[in-house]
Amino acid sequence: MAEEEYSLVDTSKLLQAASDFSFDPGTRSEAAVKEFLSSFPLPLIINALQTKGDVPGLEDALIHCLEKIFRTKYGASLIPHFMSFIVVGLQAYSQRVRNLSCKTVSSLLENLEDDTGLATSLIKENGLYPLLLNCLIDGDEQVAVAATEAIRSLARSQQGIEIIFPATPDESTDITKLAARCSSLGRVRVLALIVKLFSASSAAATLVHNSNLLGLLEAEIRNANDTLITLSVLELLYELAEVHHGMEYVLGTNILQLLKSIIRNSSAESMLRSRAMMISGRLLSKENVFTFIDESGVKAVISAIDERLSLLDSQDADECECGLEALGQIGSSTKGAVLLLSNTSAAKHVVNTAFNLHGRGRQLAALHSLGNIAGETRPEENKLLNDDAEESLRRLVYETASSTPKLIPSGLVLAILKLESEFRIAGYRLITGLAARPWFLVEICSRQEIINILTDPYTETTKIGMEAKFNCCEAIYKAIAFSPKLLGDPALSETAEKLSEAIKKGPYLAKGRQREARPEVATADRF
Repeated sequence: MAEEEYSLVDTSKLLQAASDFSFDPGTRSEAAVKEFLSSFPLPLIINALQTKGDVPGLEDALIHCLEKIFRTKYGASLIPHFMSFIVVGLQAYSQRVRNLSCKTVSSLLENLEDDTGLATSLIKENGLYPLLLNCLIDGDEQVAVAATEAIRSLARSQQGIEIIFPATPDESTDITKLAARCSSLGRVRVLALIVKLFSASSAAATLVHNSNLLGLLEAEIRNANDTLITLSVLELLYELAEVHHGMEYVLGTNILQLLKSIIRNSSAESMLRSRAMMISGRLLSKENVFTFIDESGVKAVISAIDERLSLLDSQDADECECGLEALGQIGSSTKGAVLLLSNTSAAKHVVNTAFNLHGRGRQLAALHSLGNIAGETRPEENKLLNDDAEESLRRLVYETASSTPKLIPSGLVLAILKLESEFRIAGYRLITGLAARPWFLVEICSRQEIINILTDPYTETTKIGMEAKFNCCEAIYKAIAFSPKLLGDPALSETAEKLSEAIKKGPYLAKGRQREARPEVATADRF
């Protein structure tokens, strides 16, 4: 069909067909795409998009239609024949067309990139990378997100990395220079791109580090006077802290020191301090963190959070919860738990709040944190700490219990297990972590009411609750079974047998079929 014939197409017929094709929910099959394109060839659709945008509803319908087409393998295979359309689309006035073009680049990379580097070669030959950067900076929010994802997809291959990080970058593609000439919003978008590139692969993370791009994050935190901009950058650091590779590069910067300064800054917004604490906790939660940072750095962060918690007292519940959660994250690693317990004040905040039955949100955060410190998330061989840390933990638990009407730890645990489901789940996690300690095991097993709750098949109705309770029963049973001295006690032997029966049924099965506890499944809340 010649170009003149494309302009004569019946737009009402095309609009109806495109609407039917694009707004049908779900992914269209390869066969459906081929059938549609046999009636309306791709050049016809593209021509209509470029020349008939004034027809009401046509642009939207064609854009949705092309998105679905290019998402399929067959549709993606046609993209190399229409690279000029992508080049024009990335520079279009219409934000929706630019968004489509960015997504088309992603489809090209996801479906056609192979060992020959076909997709990246097309991107390089057609100069798409600088155009994607322009979309990132100048586009609306949706275009910026699509451009970022396209560039991240490009960074997943070695050929793509070489496009993003050339040996001699020019003015239009140098990310550092790009950030320098941007508005504050543009800089945040560039920083978001840096985080996405860092997370793409170890090779990309290394080049981000070697290009000193992490320094841009540091500089923005250090220099920003705008709370919203600082909060945006902290959100990016929160995302960065989740990346499993390249942590040595992040901890090799001054980011942790800057976070510590924010935590200690009493004049800063509470939300900034809260985020800084959470990011610090995430960064220091991994077992291998001490390979990249010395103990003094971790101790300094613990002290900063402890000082803040001491000032907060009962004020600002959200910040308090974030501080407690951050301490729990740090204490989830063996060495982190040891350092945390060496700071009696910080550890006391966690233990005291965990057993404060009137603390609600703070208590819940502290219970989960104490579970982490006790080793609930650590493998069996790493649950116990060194002698000093273990003694500190035991002493804090008993001191806290003795200052309450419950007097002993088992009384506090029983009180927690009588609360609503979310507190019971936190209680199960705490018991699972502490069960490896003989002193705590004796406390739990000496209270038959606790064992009855743990072995009652009808206590929990949610999947997470059932699994947490099952793990708890297993932890107590293993602790008794692996201790011949405890197993020789008739009362403990009977408890072990009761736990064994509960474990055999599995996490979800109850005794009677009619009253079987089942996970609750409900439609997710949307608002």
